[in-house]
This record gives sequence, structure tokens and C-alpha cells, in this order.
Amino acid sequence: MGLFDRFRRPETGGPASSGLTRLPRSHGPSGLRARLEGAMSRRRLRGWNPPLENINVLVASGGPRLLARARELVVTNGYAANACEAFASNLVGDGIKPSSLIEDAALRDRVQKLWLGWTDEADADGLTDFYGLQAMVAREMFVAGECFVRLRPRRAEDGLLVPLQMQLLQSEMLPFEKTETAANDNPIRCGIEFDLIGRRVAYHFRRSHPGDSTDQRVAVPQTVRVPAEDVLHIYRPIDAGQIRGLPHVAPAMVRLFLLDQYDDAELDRKKTAAMFAGFITKTAPEDPMMGEGAADLDGAAMASLEPGTMQVLLPGEDVKFSSPADVGGGYEAFQYRTLLAVSASLGLPYHLVTGDVRQANYSSLRAELVEFRRRVQQLQHGVIAHQLCRPVWARWLETAQLAGRLDLPDPAAARAVQWIPPRWDWVDPLKDIQAQILAMEAGITSRRKVVEATGYDVEEVDRENAADAARTRQLGLSYRTSPGETQGARATPAGRPDPGDGAEGDNGDDAVATDRATNQE
Repeated sequence: MGLFDRFRRPETGGPASSGLTRLPRSHGPSGLRARLEGAMSRRRLRGWNPPLENINVLVASGGPRLLARARELVVTNGYAANACEAFASNLVGDGIKPSSLIEDAALRDRVQKLWLGWTDEADADGLTDFYGLQAMVAREMFVAGECFVRLRPRRAEDGLLVPLQMQLLQSEMLPFEKTETAANDNPIRCGIEFDLIGRRVAYHFRRSHPGDSTDQRVAVPQTVRVPAEDVLHIYRPIDAGQIRGLPHVAPAMVRLFLLDQYDDAELDRKKTAAMFAGFITKTAPEDPMMGEGAADLDGAAMASLEPGTMQVLLPGEDVKFSSPADVGGGYEAFQYRTLLAVSASLGLPYHLVTGDVRQANYSSLRAELVEFRRRVQQLQHGVIAHQLCRPVWARWLETAQLAGRLDLPDPAAARAVQWIPPRWDWVDPLKDIQAQILAMEAGITSRRKVVEATGYDVEEVDRENAADAARTRQLGLSYRTSPGETQGARATPAGRPDPGDGAEGDNGDDAVATDRATNQE
């Protein structure tokens, strides 16, 4: 019997005692259709025929209306407004701050101090500082999906520490409908001018906001060409080749809008139910009724009902009271499921969108926050730090050197910087701190990483600790600094010099030494 005879199908005379079962063929047309169920056009999927369009076409056609609806929703809907603030506060918090990596300590200190002073002057409108601008950019990303930052050089006589400021421009300032060919044969797509190899060379901004009727200086259709090196376009690219941003709130807009209408209808229903009303019917409408008042504008007579009144009706009169329908027992469950879907669409935890923590516990909150923080860190490093902070840092260093405020021997090396995002609040501070201490002692992480995770610069912390230590020695003060001394949770690790054994830093406090000995026992 040949090799192929062993695997012949039973119906063709092959041996049935081989013990092998023939697997269904999936490489044919029928097997392929079974795998690609989403491409089937049978009865239940016959009406599902979305167009195969590029995301840029969708943004260009529906961008203005989507943007207008998103802005109205964030202003009028409480859940959308709360989600916007939660998105911005978690994305940038009190600011994503730089830590220069210049090796020269003195030069690095001068750069950091000059940057700190300039942050108060960064806003061209004078409303906030550099980190406040980051928060405004984050809100624009939630509402409009994008924000434009124009770098504005200033004159020396303006009196700025570094003659450079930032001007935020909303998405409406760059017209979606401006898709044409420029005079230099460069293509313009949705207001962005590209060269022949696809690089951005300019932005064609409107001179005034199309929705601001208070600005009558110039006509709305007028645009101005701004070189790309003076403009930062901050947005989250979702698809390859995407040139304009999509609102972060876009996936949840329809649900939020319809839920808002549903809530308004339920509020009106409860308002109607709270109005106790009765309707009197009688056979002779012309006869007066006891307690009848003046007629309203439509000529209908009104009768008041006062506490403690017993109304005697005439023969043929009858009273019927209104009984409006109640909300029903499914209202709360429906609200919960709808808001849960809204939170999933926004990528935000449910309690951050609604403020409802009734069904949350420690484990569920921690699991939810861990996943949420991963997403936020992706936006912090891939969008805010890369598209906003790094270009601003590079332009600021260049401007500071040209203005004579900094002397940089190697400008390229001076650009090396690490952006530190705001710290995450600990879910369990004691356990989290102990875990970080154990990780440092085991060599899993460094002290710099641990300090930066709290949102601070390690060198700044070291300088403050040195100053505090010098001040305590000068004043003759002593403090307990070891977590094991105050909490009794950890003993001094083996191999570490014990301050109570006369090592450097011993303050001679017998009570501290006694407590330490008790903890080690």
C-alpha cells in the first residue's frame, strides 16, 4: 500500500482502520467565506455597505460639522464637560516638565533657571504659562482632535527673558475646504501645503475665526500663509497618512446627545408628575362651580383647591385627577449601561466621566487605572512631548543663544532633554513606596527613575535635600528619616551601615536607636 493510499477518503475505498480523521478543507472558496464572515452579503448583512474612503476624505467632508457639534456638546453636556477636564488633567496635569541632560552641571542649572523664568512669559495672550498652554492643547485635542501652536519671535525691546512666545490657534482657523494647488504647484490639502515629496511646508490660516462675530477686522475667507517651521500641529494620528485630527469625543457624541435628550424628557415627565391637577366635568358648563376663579386666556375656568377644603359637587359633576407615567424601574440600569458605553468610547474610566464610585472597589479601580494610565502615557510621550514640548525646547534654546541669554558650546548636545510627566497619585501610598524602595535596593530601578515617577527632577530634589541637611545641622535639629523607624514595617537590610552603630549621620538619639533595635528584633 502506497503512502497516498493510507490517506484516501473512506468513500473511495481507503482503509477505515487507519485511525485518521479527515480535516475539513478550509482553503477552498467555501472555507474562505466562512472565515471572512464580515465580508458576507447575506440577509442580515445586506444593508451594511460602508464606502471604502480614506480618513482624510471623511475629515474634509464632515470635519466642520463634527467640530461644531463637539464644541456644543462639551459646553452643554455635563458628562462631556467632565470627561474633557478629566482627559486634560490626566494627560498633562500641572505640566510635562523638562529635565536637561547637559553634562556641565553649571550650564545645566543656568538653562533650567532660564527656562523656568520664561515659562511665565510663554503665552502670547498673557493668560497662562507654558504648562497652562499644555492644558489648553489637551482640551483642544479632546474637543477638536487637534490644536495649532504658532511660534512668534519677539523684538528685544519687548523685554522678554527669551524673545519667543506661543500663540494657540483653534482647528477652525485652518479651513477644511481649502484643497487646491498653490501658485508654486504645491498641493494644498485641508489647508496644509505639501511639497512634491509630501513634506509640510506651510499652513494657510484664516485671519479671523469664522465663528467670532466680534472680530470685524478682516473678511473670514482671507487666509495667510505661515511657514511650517513656525507652526506646531498637535494631534493624534489614528490612520497612516492622516493629515488632520479627529475629536477624541467623536465616538461618544451620538450617545451623549441622545442621552441628554432622554434625560431632559424624563425631567419634564417628573416635573409634570409633581403638578397635582384635577379635571372637573359637568353636564351644564354654563353653571358656576363652587370655588371657581377667573377664566384664563383661553376662556377655561379654573378652580383652586386649598388645604382642608371639602368641595361639594353639583349633580352631574365629576372630578378626575392626572396620573402621569413614572420613570420606571429600568431608568437607573439604562443610564448605567449607556454611560458605561460612553466611557468605553472615550477611553476614560467610568468614575472619571460620571463621578460615580458606588460600584467600585480597590481592585476594580486599580485595574481600571493601570490600563488607563498606559493609554495616557502613550499620548504623553507620543503626542504632547514629541509634537509640542521637544520642538518648543529646540526653538527656545536657539532663540536664547541668539539673544545672548545662553552660551552653548554644543547646541546640538544641549537639546538632549527628558520630559517628566506629572506624577500619578498612589492608590496605596505605603505599599507603593515600600515597593519602590525594595526595587531600588534590588537594582531593578534607579533612584532617578523613582523620583521622576513622582513628577520631580532628581537633581532638584538632591539640591533641596542637601540644603535641608545643611540647615538642620546648622540649627541642631534631628529627624527620623527611615520608613522602618516610623512604621516598623521594614528592618534595616543586611550590609547597609546602621546609623545607630556610630555611622556617619548618627544624631546620637538614644530613643531612635532603641526603636531601631526593637524593629530588628
